[in-house]
Amino acid sequence: MNIKPLADRVLIEPTAAEETTLGGIIIPDSAKEKPLKGTVLAVGNGTKDEEMVLKEGDVVLFGKYAGTEIELDGKKYMIMRQSDVLAVVG
Repeated sequence: MNIKPLADRVLIEPTAAEETTLGGIIIPDSAKEKPLKGTVLAVGNGTKDEEMVLKEGDVVLFGKYAGTEIELDGKKYMIMRQSDVLAVVG
């Protein structure tokens, strides 16, 4: 994979959603919450107004509707602006 985000954007690999069961009933993927945690795989160079504080390998939290989901080689990724990231975990 060779994706280089531009400007103040970051590429994130979302953490896989955990399998949820409810009294023996398996909830389908379409009804599960979108992952809100992921790992930064690549970052842009920033803009003249916004310095990049995120770096590759950071584990981050992001909003439910943040960014754009893309699929490459059968894997799903998120690309979003650095400002859409809510926090860096640990």
